Amino acid sequence: MNPATCSSGNYEYNKLPLSLEELYKGCIIKFRNSRTVFDYRGTTNTVEEILKIEVEPGWKKDTVITFPGKGNQVRRKSAATDLVIVVEEKPHPIFKREQNDLIITHKISLLEALTGKTIKVTMLDGREIEVSVTDIVKPDTEIVVQDEGMPSASKPGKKGNLRINFDIIFPSQLSTLQKCQLKKIFSEVDSYS
Repeated sequence: MNPATCSSGNYEYNKLPLSLEELYKGCIIKFRNSRTVFDYRGTTNTVEEILKIEVEPGWKKDTVITFPGKGNQVRRKSAATDLVIVVEEKPHPIFKREQNDLIITHKISLLEALTGKTIKVTMLDGREIEVSVTDIVKPDTEIVVQDEGMPSASKPGKKGNLRINFDIIFPSQLSTLQKCQLKKIFSEVDSYS
Protein backbone atom coordinates (compact mmCIF):
# COMPACT_ATOMS: atom_id res chain seq x y z
CA MET A 1 0.00 0.00 0.00
CA ASN A 2 1.45 3.35 -0.99
CA PRO A 3 -1.35 5.70 -0.02
CA ALA A 4 -1.20 9.46 -0.09
CA THR A 5 -0.13 10.72 3.32
CA CYS A 6 -1.25 13.94 5.00
CA SER A 7 -0.03 15.09 8.41
CA SER A 8 -2.21 16.95 10.86
CA GLY A 9 -1.15 17.50 14.46
CA ASN A 10 -0.87 14.17 16.28
CA TYR A 11 -1.71 11.82 13.45
CA GLU A 12 -0.87 10.98 9.87
CA TYR A 13 -3.78 10.28 7.55
CA ASN A 14 -3.57 7.70 4.76
CA LYS A 15 -6.17 6.57 2.24
CA LEU A 16 -6.76 2.85 1.67
CA PRO A 17 -8.63 2.23 -1.62
CA LEU A 18 -10.52 -1.09 -1.53
CA SER A 19 -12.65 -2.81 -4.16
CA LEU A 20 -16.28 -3.70 -3.50
CA GLU A 21 -15.23 -7.37 -3.60
CA GLU A 22 -12.71 -6.77 -0.79
CA LEU A 23 -15.33 -4.89 1.22
CA TYR A 24 -17.90 -7.65 0.56
CA LYS A 25 -15.76 -10.64 1.53
CA GLY A 26 -13.28 -9.02 3.88
CA CYS A 27 -9.53 -9.47 3.42
CA ILE A 28 -6.16 -8.99 5.03
CA ILE A 29 -4.04 -6.09 3.79
CA LYS A 30 -0.35 -6.02 4.67
CA PHE A 31 1.69 -2.93 3.96
CA ARG A 32 5.13 -1.55 4.61
CA ASN A 33 5.09 1.44 6.92
CA SER A 34 8.16 3.71 6.76
CA ARG A 35 8.43 6.34 9.46
CA THR A 36 10.97 8.79 10.78
CA VAL A 37 12.10 8.61 14.42
CA PHE A 38 14.83 10.28 16.48
CA ASP A 39 17.50 8.20 18.20
CA TYR A 40 18.96 9.08 21.61
CA ARG A 41 21.52 11.42 19.94
CA GLY A 42 18.82 13.41 18.16
CA THR A 43 19.60 11.93 14.73
CA THR A 44 16.65 10.98 12.51
CA ASN A 45 16.37 7.39 11.34
CA THR A 46 13.91 5.63 9.09
CA VAL A 47 12.14 2.64 10.62
CA GLU A 48 10.29 0.20 8.37
CA GLU A 49 7.81 -2.39 9.55
CA ILE A 50 5.00 -4.48 8.12
CA LEU A 51 1.55 -3.60 9.44
CA LYS A 52 -1.62 -5.59 8.91
CA ILE A 53 -5.25 -4.54 8.53
CA GLU A 54 -8.00 -7.15 8.82
CA VAL A 55 -10.80 -5.73 6.67
CA GLU A 56 -14.13 -7.00 7.97
CA PRO A 57 -16.94 -7.88 5.54
CA GLY A 58 -19.25 -4.90 5.10
CA TRP A 59 -16.83 -2.10 5.97
CA LYS A 60 -17.87 1.16 4.35
CA LYS A 61 -15.93 4.06 2.93
CA ASP A 62 -14.61 6.39 5.61
CA THR A 63 -14.06 3.51 8.06
CA VAL A 64 -11.08 4.59 10.19
CA ILE A 65 -8.25 2.32 11.39
CA THR A 66 -5.74 3.79 13.85
CA PHE A 67 -2.24 2.51 14.62
CA PRO A 68 -1.21 4.42 17.77
CA GLY A 69 2.37 5.69 17.68
CA LYS A 70 3.11 4.27 14.22
CA GLY A 71 3.47 7.64 12.46
CA ASN A 72 6.51 9.91 12.26
CA GLN A 73 8.18 11.41 15.29
CA VAL A 74 7.90 15.13 14.56
CA ARG A 75 10.21 16.46 17.32
CA ARG A 76 12.95 14.98 19.40
CA LYS A 77 11.72 13.69 22.78
CA SER A 78 8.09 13.70 21.59
CA ALA A 79 5.91 10.69 20.97
CA ALA A 80 5.44 9.45 17.43
CA THR A 81 2.19 10.48 15.78
CA ASP A 82 -0.63 8.01 15.22
CA LEU A 83 -1.01 6.45 11.80
CA VAL A 84 -4.65 6.77 10.69
CA ILE A 85 -5.94 4.81 7.70
CA VAL A 86 -9.25 5.81 6.08
CA VAL A 87 -11.02 3.35 3.78
CA GLU A 88 -11.96 4.54 0.30
CA GLU A 89 -14.28 2.58 -1.98
CA LYS A 90 -13.04 2.05 -5.54
CA PRO A 91 -15.70 2.49 -8.24
CA HIS A 92 -17.11 -0.82 -9.51
CA PRO A 93 -17.98 -1.38 -13.20
CA ILE A 94 -21.33 -3.08 -12.42
CA PHE A 95 -22.48 -2.40 -8.86
CA LYS A 96 -23.07 0.80 -6.96
CA ARG A 97 -23.31 0.75 -3.20
CA GLU A 98 -25.90 2.67 -1.21
CA GLN A 99 -25.48 1.91 2.51
CA ASN A 100 -25.65 -1.92 2.51
CA ASP A 101 -27.68 -2.18 -0.72
CA LEU A 102 -26.08 -3.06 -4.05
CA ILE A 103 -27.62 -1.42 -7.11
CA ILE A 104 -27.26 -2.52 -10.73
CA THR A 105 -28.77 -1.33 -13.97
CA HIS A 106 -29.63 -4.15 -16.36
CA LYS A 107 -30.24 -3.54 -20.08
CA ILE A 108 -33.27 -5.23 -21.60
CA SER A 109 -34.99 -4.92 -24.93
CA LEU A 110 -38.47 -3.40 -25.29
CA LEU A 111 -39.80 -6.89 -26.09
CA GLU A 112 -38.28 -8.27 -22.86
CA ALA A 113 -39.66 -5.33 -20.90
CA LEU A 114 -43.15 -6.17 -22.15
CA THR A 115 -43.02 -9.99 -22.08
CA GLY A 116 -40.57 -10.86 -19.29
CA LYS A 117 -37.14 -12.36 -18.97
CA THR A 118 -34.95 -14.25 -16.52
CA ILE A 119 -31.79 -12.30 -15.84
CA LYS A 120 -28.57 -13.63 -14.36
CA VAL A 121 -26.48 -11.54 -11.99
CA THR A 122 -22.96 -12.51 -10.94
CA MET A 123 -22.58 -11.37 -7.34
CA LEU A 124 -19.43 -9.99 -5.70
CA ASP A 125 -18.63 -13.40 -4.17
CA GLY A 126 -18.81 -15.09 -7.60
CA ARG A 127 -22.24 -16.69 -7.14
CA GLU A 128 -24.67 -16.36 -10.01
CA ILE A 129 -28.29 -15.69 -9.12
CA GLU A 130 -31.29 -15.76 -11.43
CA VAL A 131 -34.09 -13.24 -11.15
CA SER A 132 -37.35 -13.76 -13.04
CA VAL A 133 -38.89 -10.60 -14.41
CA THR A 134 -42.56 -11.41 -15.02
CA ASP A 135 -44.29 -8.05 -14.73
CA ILE A 136 -44.10 -5.34 -17.38
CA VAL A 137 -40.94 -3.31 -16.82
CA LYS A 138 -41.46 0.46 -16.89
CA PRO A 139 -38.65 3.04 -16.86
CA ASP A 140 -38.96 3.47 -13.07
CA THR A 141 -39.26 -0.25 -12.25
CA GLU A 142 -36.95 -1.52 -9.53
CA ILE A 143 -36.83 -5.15 -8.44
CA VAL A 144 -35.53 -5.80 -4.92
CA VAL A 145 -33.90 -9.12 -4.05
CA GLN A 146 -33.79 -9.42 -0.26
CA ASP A 147 -30.51 -10.24 1.52
CA GLU A 148 -28.30 -10.17 -1.60
CA GLY A 149 -26.56 -6.87 -0.83
CA MET A 150 -23.47 -6.03 1.21
CA PRO A 151 -22.94 -7.65 4.60
CA SER A 152 -23.50 -5.41 7.60
CA ALA A 153 -20.30 -4.80 9.58
CA SER A 154 -22.33 -3.70 12.62
CA LYS A 155 -24.87 -6.57 12.46
CA PRO A 156 -23.08 -9.83 11.60
CA GLY A 157 -25.24 -12.20 9.56
CA LYS A 158 -27.39 -9.37 8.15
CA LYS A 159 -27.17 -8.17 4.55
CA GLY A 160 -28.60 -5.35 2.53
CA ASN A 161 -30.62 -5.91 -0.64
CA LEU A 162 -29.82 -6.17 -4.34
CA ARG A 163 -31.76 -3.50 -6.23
CA ILE A 164 -32.13 -4.03 -9.97
CA ASN A 165 -33.02 -1.07 -12.18
CA PHE A 166 -33.58 -1.29 -15.90
CA ASP A 167 -32.39 0.46 -19.03
CA ILE A 168 -34.96 -0.36 -21.71
CA ILE A 169 -33.45 -0.47 -25.21
CA PHE A 170 -35.93 0.64 -27.87
CA PRO A 171 -35.63 -0.47 -31.51
CA SER A 172 -33.89 2.09 -33.71
CA GLN A 173 -36.47 1.68 -36.47
CA LEU A 174 -39.65 -0.19 -37.38
CA SER A 175 -41.07 -1.05 -40.76
CA THR A 176 -44.56 0.12 -41.72
CA LEU A 177 -45.83 -3.45 -41.33
CA GLN A 178 -44.32 -3.73 -37.82
CA LYS A 179 -45.92 -0.43 -36.81
CA CYS A 180 -49.33 -1.61 -38.05
CA GLN A 181 -48.95 -4.90 -36.15
CA LEU A 182 -47.98 -3.08 -32.95
CA LYS A 183 -50.92 -0.68 -33.29
CA LYS A 184 -53.27 -3.64 -33.65
CA ILE A 185 -51.78 -5.44 -30.63
CA PHE A 186 -51.85 -2.35 -28.42
CA SER A 187 -55.36 -1.34 -29.45
CA GLU A 188 -56.48 -4.78 -28.23
CA VAL A 189 -54.55 -4.36 -24.96
CA ASP A 190 -56.03 -0.89 -24.41
CA SER A 191 -59.55 -2.25 -24.87
CA TYR A 192 -58.98 -4.60 -21.87
CA SER A 193 -57.84 -1.77 -19.57
